[in-house]
Amino acid sequence: MRASHADRERAVDVLKAGFAEGRLQQPEYEQRLARAYKAQTHAELQMLIADLPVGPVPQAQFVPQRPAVPATFLPMPPPVRTNSTATNSMICGILTLVTGGLTGVPAVILGHKARAEIRRTGEDGDGQALTGLILGWLSIGGWSLIILMWMLILVASV
Repeated sequence: MRASHADRERAVDVLKAGFAEGRLQQPEYEQRLARAYKAQTHAELQMLIADLPVGPVPQAQFVPQRPAVPATFLPMPPPVRTNSTATNSMICGILTLVTGGLTGVPAVILGHKARAEIRRTGEDGDGQALTGLILGWLSIGGWSLIILMWMLILVASV
């Protein structure tokens, strides 16, 4: 099949890239360039660039190697620590049911503190801290509602 001007230009671009990368010496580059401009068919162009990579050569990149030992036999990674403040917050939140809401304020304080620590350190326990926060705020809200009702009853009775 006959080659077009665009086909010749593509072949010349491959030759230029090969010369720029040091794959061709100056005399060989000039000789191939002259033959590329005189080429009439695709086969002639292909013979000129067959030993050169088409397109830029990829740079060597670091590819992590897979371990030779199957993952089954590798030691377990160390477990992520659970934040103790989050655990304490959840315990205080659960104890609001037993203590009549006395541990609601500590649950909220510890929950906020635990969530800040978890964001900073990356430990586990965000769910525990959130549980403590929710139960603590429910306790505080419940007691606030009860106190408000008592106050309204006292004001209404006077």
